[in-house]
Order: sequence, then structure tokens, then C-alpha cells
Amino acid sequence: QVQLVESGGGLVQTGGSLRLSCAASESIFSIYTMGWYRQAPGKQRELVARINNGGVTSYADSVQGRFTISRDNAKNTVYLQMVSLEPEDTAVYYCNRAPVALFSWGQGTQVTVSS
Repeated sequence: QVQLVESGGGLVQTGGSLRLSCAASESIFSIYTMGWYRQAPGKQRELVARINNGGVTSYADSVQGRFTISRDNAKNTVYLQMVSLEPEDTAVYYCNRAPVALFSWGQGTQVTVSS
């Protein structure tokens, strides 16, 4: 069972930046397409970025041009670099397989963007 631990969230001002990390428990993680999801209170969880095992990425329109997903398979880690943050980006951010989340969810990391 792959375990996922998200970190790097925090409170930032509008226009600020954060880098999130998702550490996986096993190197087998490297074969899967992975994504970053977010969930705001009262809303459905949304897939915002994904990266396959060849490094090909895709993004939701809402974050295109502002977020960059990357992975370091040697470290069993996926990253999400977020710039030009907006209050609408406020959510708990999770990583998982994408576009279908087949691993157990981790605890997520809170991102709060103040206006």
C-alpha cells in the first residue's frame, strides 16, 4: 500500500508563491501518472495538474500558466510549484494517481491565499 504525505502549504498573500511536495512510501510510485488535486469547503475535489511517467504534464484551465507539476522519481516525490496565487486557489491540496485517484488519500496540505 503506497502512502502519500503532502507538505509545503501555508498562508500567502495574493500574488505569492508556494511549492508543495508529495512524498511517496515506495519507488513503485514512479510508474504511475500522478496528479495534484484540491478541495475547497463545500466543493468537489478538483484535479488541477498531472504528470505521467514520461514527464508529460497537463493542467486545469484554472491554473494553466501559474502552476507547474514536476517529479523526482529518485526521491519518490512529486512537486507543485504555484505562482501568482489567488484567493480562489485556497483549498486543501492532495496528491494521488490521476486522472483516477487509486491510492488512499493522504492528509493533504492547506493552502490559504489572502486578498
